[in-house]
Amino acid sequence: QVQLVESGGGLVQPGGSLRLSCAASGIILSINAMGWYRQAPGKERELVARLTSFGSTNYADSTKGRFTISRDNAKNTLYLQMNSLKPEDTAVYYCNRITGGYLPWGQGTQVTVSS
Repeated sequence: QVQLVESGGGLVQPGGSLRLSCAASGIILSINAMGWYRQAPGKERELVARLTSFGSTNYADSTKGRFTISRDNAKNTLYLQMNSLKPEDTAVYYCNRITGGYLPWGQGTQVTVSS
């Protein structure tokens, strides 16, 4: 059974940093193209960062230069380092596959950027 468990969110002031984690079970992350998604209240879910099985990364324009996606194959965990956070980054963040169909969504982790 595939399970994705996101963690690491919280309340942070503008300009601050957070590192999100996505622990996976039932699937090997390193052979899948994975991404971090976010959904703010009243908005569509958007893909903010992607990491291919070959290690290539790509970012949404809104997160480029501030967010870094990475993977620990030994821990089967996906990460999102978020720096220089802005209020508009406030959302629930999820990890999931970006090709081959979505896996069951985890509960997500709430990120709130506010002073």
